[in-house]
Amino acid sequence: MTDQANVLSIDIGAESGRGIVGRFDGAQLTLHEVRRFPNIPVRLTANDGAGSHLHWDILRLWHELQETLTAAARTTDAGLTSVGVDTWGVDFALLDRTGALIGNPYHYRDDRTDGLLAEAFRHVPREAIFEQTGIQFLQFNTLYQLFAMVIAQSPLLEAAETLLTIPDLLNYWLTGRQVCEFSNATTTQCYDPRQGSWARRLLETLEIPTDLFPPIVAPGTQLGELVPTVADELDLQRLPVIAPACHDTGSAVAAVPARGVDFAYISSGTWSLIGTETSKPVINSQTLSFNLTNEGGVEGTFRLLKNVMGLWLVQACKRTWEADGEELSYDRLTELAAQAPPLRSIIDPDHGEFLKPGDMPARIRAFCRRTGQPVPESQGAIIRCTLESLALKYRWVLERLEEILDYWLSPIHIVGGGSQNALLNQLTADAAGRPVVAGPVEATAIGNVIVQLMALGYVDSLAAGRRLVEASFDTETYEPDGGPAWEAAYEKLLAVMDQETVS
Repeated sequence: MTDQANVLSIDIGAESGRGIVGRFDGAQLTLHEVRRFPNIPVRLTANDGAGSHLHWDILRLWHELQETLTAAARTTDAGLTSVGVDTWGVDFALLDRTGALIGNPYHYRDDRTDGLLAEAFRHVPREAIFEQTGIQFLQFNTLYQLFAMVIAQSPLLEAAETLLTIPDLLNYWLTGRQVCEFSNATTTQCYDPRQGSWARRLLETLEIPTDLFPPIVAPGTQLGELVPTVADELDLQRLPVIAPACHDTGSAVAAVPARGVDFAYISSGTWSLIGTETSKPVINSQTLSFNLTNEGGVEGTFRLLKNVMGLWLVQACKRTWEADGEELSYDRLTELAAQAPPLRSIIDPDHGEFLKPGDMPARIRAFCRRTGQPVPESQGAIIRCTLESLALKYRWVLERLEEILDYWLSPIHIVGGGSQNALLNQLTADAAGRPVVAGPVEATAIGNVIVQLMALGYVDSLAAGRRLVEASFDTETYEPDGGPAWEAAYEKLLAVMDQETVS
């Protein structure tokens, strides 16, 4: 084995995908972006007028993946060493007994799971579901998507032989191997982390076929080589395919340049995933009451975290204004927010009305009006309200984590695309009263690469991989500069959370 490797990370998020080659020279890691592509969902309306549903355009994503593989191979002088794929979690595809795709995978923001939590709790108490899975309750979790199909008596379930989450499906098309990678399996709420296997008792109670679920493999598993049909069509060598942490947050957390165990992280993008790393799942009445989650990570670790709505709110506002004919970059929106008066109105970013696509500025104004706060009218005021509310909700999650773990979490590492938002980074430091270390931006791709390098023998542990990240990429530290105004704003967040819960 040489001291050098060129490892391709294909990272597909809810808005876009990209291919990035990680070049390891034996001492440092550098990145070379080879391609980006959009990930645009599609809405299909039934011919019988029975409604419409939101789907992922999975065949387009497969085409884009192949184009990315080809581009990477052509632009990497020494050739590719391996490839790994990660995507978002919870969504899945069904295959028939021949291995053919059945239908178009649903989008997690589709409304077919509306109200499904309450219906599931009629069959299995909330406490029992959490006891078996340790996963936070989100209506779009795989468990409730499958339960929706059971209730609807979907013929797709009858025809299905195998369930594969989205990255597992792409890996199957690359290698012919039908397995589910650990970090993604845990996000489904169909996995029992204590037993280390699918939660068959829970699935059977909800009448979800248990024989759909494939074997589970650990991050860093070498799945095989490109199948000949793919290699020949793309004119590529039989490249090794490695499962990184196939859930994008799992890969992002693997790239956090932290030392020790008392750090917090925020994987910041469309969603904000706020948590810390533990050696085993933390499943108790506290984590249940705070709706925290235990997702699998690299080297058998768990990510004790909570989903916060994240920059989806800003993205949705931007789309609304663009539909009205205003072209505004994210940098311009952040500039307007920085100019707006601080801490006037606070929303709960995780309120249900902010989950679905639509007129987000109108929803933010309506929330402020309903809770008796000044209504933000300008674009800058709306984005300022959103970013400050996110920072305050981050503090709320961190305090819940510390209450459970009984130790202080510091610093906060912010990784991913959202780490480029200097205003949000500073607001987070101010709201939480602790330093924020921002970067690396391409954490998901870097973590994907690190796990591949571990599998190939270039990096001997996750700790060593994190030291490699620290040595290879710049970060920026934001010191807290809070004060009484932030304490008052935090009290306002707690008040609107209580008010909306009661209402």
